[in-house]
Amino acid sequence: MRNYENLVIVKPTLTAEEIQASVKAIEEVITSNGGEIIATSPMGMRKLAYPIEKNERGFYHVIYSSIAPSAITEIERRFRINEELLRFVTIKYDTNREIAAFNGMVEKAKKAAEAPKVETPVAEAPTETPAVETEAPAATEAAAE
Repeated sequence: MRNYENLVIVKPTLTAEEIQASVKAIEEVITSNGGEIIATSPMGMRKLAYPIEKNERGFYHVIYSSIAPSAITEIERRFRINEELLRFVTIKYDTNREIAAFNGMVEKAKKAAEAPKVETPVAEAPTETPAVETEAPAATEAAAE
């Protein structure tokens, strides 16, 4: 089993639930072909470098996995058939240096997945606005007479 990284770009026209279902289907393709998913990293909606099928944006998702090399051709064939994917790339990590970098990226992805989501606090609008009285209208009335 070798270490691989799959970066997939899902169409942005899908709803959030459909995007999640598509990502789960992609992960299912990997596991059904004997692969083991080590970590995943959703990168979110991003602008593409150039339009693909008239789409300016895409949902990026990275999957780190351990797969037998013979299963890669079937996985990529299934990715090509999937019409919800704009693009995908499979990167193989072979040498010791690449495997060390792969392990570092996996640890980073696992830490990001375990970290609690930080919600941005919504600024509360003041309930009462203080009454501000100005004497400018009275001064202009006096000047007009």
